[in-house]
Amino acid sequence: MDKSAQRRFSEGLLQYLNDSPTAFHAVENAVKLLRDNGFKELAEKEQWSLEQGGRYFVVKNMSCIIAFTVGGGRLEEEGFRIIGAHTDSPCLKIKPGTCTVTPEGYVKANVEIYGGAILSTWFDRPLAVAGRVIVKEDGILKEKLIRIDKPVFILPNLCIHFHREVNDNCSYNKQTEMLPLMTMKEEGMAKEDYLLDLIDKETGIHKEDIWEFELFLYEYQKGIFTGSKEEFISASRIDDLAMVYAGLTALSEAKDSGKPFKVFAAFDNEEVGSASAQGAHSGFLMHILNRICKNLGFTDEAYFRAVANSLAISADTAHAVHPNYSDKHDPENRPVLGGGPVIKYSASQRYSTTALTAACFMEACAKAGVPCQKFVNRNDLAGGSTIGPAISSLTTIPTVDIGIPMLAMHSVREFGAGIDNVYTQQAFRAFYEGEV
Repeated sequence: MDKSAQRRFSEGLLQYLNDSPTAFHAVENAVKLLRDNGFKELAEKEQWSLEQGGRYFVVKNMSCIIAFTVGGGRLEEEGFRIIGAHTDSPCLKIKPGTCTVTPEGYVKANVEIYGGAILSTWFDRPLAVAGRVIVKEDGILKEKLIRIDKPVFILPNLCIHFHREVNDNCSYNKQTEMLPLMTMKEEGMAKEDYLLDLIDKETGIHKEDIWEFELFLYEYQKGIFTGSKEEFISASRIDDLAMVYAGLTALSEAKDSGKPFKVFAAFDNEEVGSASAQGAHSGFLMHILNRICKNLGFTDEAYFRAVANSLAISADTAHAVHPNYSDKHDPENRPVLGGGPVIKYSASQRYSTTALTAACFMEACAKAGVPCQKFVNRNDLAGGSTIGPAISSLTTIPTVDIGIPMLAMHSVREFGAGIDNVYTQQAFRAFYEGEV
């Protein structure tokens, strides 16, 4: 990929990040990308009729998507080539009841913390709101996505004069100190109407028709290129939408070798444990793989053989060595920005990587002509986890955990190198094209 193509890919990624403030919007934009590349939507509730060479996708809960291609090889011998990622990111989620009003007349959003957010990074940033509302039209409940892309909320810091310890690694009370300001009280206005009136005004959805909602606050400021050569990306939700975008584009662009069946899965709720119908700990992926086999006329025996011959990549982000906190990393395994995708290891099985699956991904990188790196936590620091252990344990498919190196993970605004996304997408293409 030449420099201009690399730039176009990075611009496409940045646009995807900016256009996807919630998991619902990430899937909506994934659907658009897939349809533009010849993929056809299937519904779980309807009968399927798959064809050789066909391109398909299935959506669950509007926040999880599995896309796949029907290869021409012997599935029981070639198996599936699977890449998995997740659509959700740490954020502030609006609670039922929507708002609270203080005696002084401040109207605040009543929120809870979704995932392991770095709370301090949410202060003093204009925040917008987006998500899903359930409305009743003509007697039928319907789902609608909304996005009010305006700086409606803000979470003001307490001044240093009242909080002298603010620079001394202080913590925040999630119930009392993390409620963003929306407006000032209006006479005669009920507290539950402030947000619903805003939705009514900005979206045209009548508040009387709204039965329920799942709404999230997100940073209003869009992602940008930064650095002296614009080699870095500063944006929200790099974890893990960067891997979603790399997987989607790799699946769409991979040459059809006629052998392995290619699968891409983007699950919801990874940041809170994946234990949902649309999460990686559900049976959704297994159901889709089994359904593909049964629809093509394969026996149970052939399905089990196909699974045994399959290989999966769990694609999440990884920790680059921080320039100001280099002692937080293992002394021998030190990924850097721009050094290529990172293979993640964990003796405690927080990551699913084995020697064999790591070697397979290293081979994909070699075939694509891109570098790769390795990450292991310091022994005295607990690490996070990914969808990798869920995929490998539920499906029994050997899985490798990888991700682009980045800084400021779980901040409202994260940071990485554009070239690492390019490298990873190229490795994904080699993996899908059956060169591993």
